[in-house]
Amino acid sequence: MSVRRPRYSKEEFARRGDEIYELQVRPRVEAEHQGKIVAIDLDTGAWEVDASEIDACARLEAHHPDAQIWIVRIGSRHVRRFGGRTKNAV
Repeated sequence: MSVRRPRYSKEEFARRGDEIYELQVRPRVEAEHQGKIVAIDLDTGAWEVDASEIDACARLEAHHPDAQIWIVRIGSRHVRRFGGRTKNAV
């Protein structure tokens, strides 16, 4: 098994990921997949959606084994939360 090395700086990685998500992916997923994970290959623009980060990445890597993957939680600025959270009023 070979070790995958990043091909982009951290800044370029984030810029490319955000750009692909905003321009190509978000308009197609936001209405139906709130809260799910989208994994995006920064080189090809291919992407996969799943409730599980691991499953989305695994499906993407099955088609693009050398993928440079950017992960976004649909409808959120954060992929994960740390600490407590308040309940929403119903």
